[in-house]
Amino acid sequence: MHPDLPPIPVTVLTGFLGSGKTTLLNYILSANHGKRIAVIENEFGEVGVDQDLVIRAEEEIFEMNNGCICCTVRGDLIRILSNLIKRRDRFDHILIETTGLADPGPVAQTFFVDDELKRKLRLDGIVTVIDLVHVMQHIDTTEEVKEQIAFADVLLLNKSDLVSDEEILSVQERISRINGAAKLYRTERGAIELDKILGIGGFNLERALEVDPSFMEAEFPFEWAGVFNVNTLDVSICLNAGPDESITVFLKRVDKETTPLTDESFTLAAAIAFSEEGICSNNGALIEPGDRAIKICPQEIGLTKMAVKLPSSGTYALFTEHYPDEFGLKVFADGEEVEFQSCREFKPDHEHDEEITSVGLEFTSDMDAEKLERWLSRILRERGADIFRMKGVFSVAGEERRLAFQGVHMLLNAERLDSWGSRKRRSSLIFIGKGLNRDELEEGLLRCLA
Repeated sequence: MHPDLPPIPVTVLTGFLGSGKTTLLNYILSANHGKRIAVIENEFGEVGVDQDLVIRAEEEIFEMNNGCICCTVRGDLIRILSNLIKRRDRFDHILIETTGLADPGPVAQTFFVDDELKRKLRLDGIVTVIDLVHVMQHIDTTEEVKEQIAFADVLLLNKSDLVSDEEILSVQERISRINGAAKLYRTERGAIELDKILGIGGFNLERALEVDPSFMEAEFPFEWAGVFNVNTLDVSICLNAGPDESITVFLKRVDKETTPLTDESFTLAAAIAFSEEGICSNNGALIEPGDRAIKICPQEIGLTKMAVKLPSSGTYALFTEHYPDEFGLKVFADGEEVEFQSCREFKPDHEHDEEITSVGLEFTSDMDAEKLERWLSRILRERGADIFRMKGVFSVAGEERRLAFQGVHMLLNAERLDSWGSRKRRSSLIFIGKGLNRDELEEGLLRCLA
């Protein structure tokens, strides 16, 4: 491989037994997509790709009739990857399929530990195929399913034609508790535009942030917020019993000249208010805008209407712990339903899987590089077995460029990205793993501030 050539991007494809990985692979190896892809297929325990597609079946590395290459993993993954590197001029991307019962972590770690592979290959992302028909039967009883979801940069919700929209939404809600950072796509028989799974930069944080600016967005104790304008002092919040026993809301006056839902200080003020919530437990009790959120328990007291006394007419922002439609929540003024001028959904932190969760943190102050690296190394060393993924982009004191860290279990990799330029400096970090303690992680990161 010529030293000036860029590293070869590699995608890891995983998914539980019967999810549809082989169907997707057959599409990649037979479709006329114009891409040159080397596919490493692990045939152990699963049906292999259609052998009619193979041109030279006597070799361990097969060339397909559409320009792709197919390898069967009968030996060591590193050895096969090394052999593929020698054929660098014949393909542009490598895709590795794991078995249905595999934890994708060790495969991802391969690209952190082998010096030659680190120089010549680049892990582009982990794609997990989800069987919408059967995943709910396995997600609480099979550890591999949770791990495959937790490691994913992209989740393909396959067999979407065989289930209802309600069932799909239920699966989405469930897996988002485990991994709230992955991109989700619905598929039928594995068919998808390859640009959505290849070249995604899931392990390239700079590229990931270009594709999705909210990729590293911090989590908040609310899911939704809306801004409305009223010309009266008496307003009502009406709601019904919802899927949870309570819903916490926060109402605050808005300066017309600001855009509160994208203003970081305003959002932070709402998050602080939620941390000091009060309890509202009597029917028809008064809600007053202020600096504290109010918890409403409609199921407990049969509540349907809350009176709100505004200090003045004007523009207000309403933050809600859950999505308003879950409780049929509406705002009325002078007997007319209020129309929200703008609204925004947030990445919530109040839903947690009993074992695997994701925790996102964000700070606007610069970090001390040495403290940060020592802390991350210690966390992964001590808790690495329980931390599947760690991704972070940091603003470091005295450094004009953004600093990125990637962690897989106990392995840590750092790289410098482009300069901050006109962007607001900030540090964002996401952990995905078992038994994560948000307070502990936040305190540790606070100690790394410059």
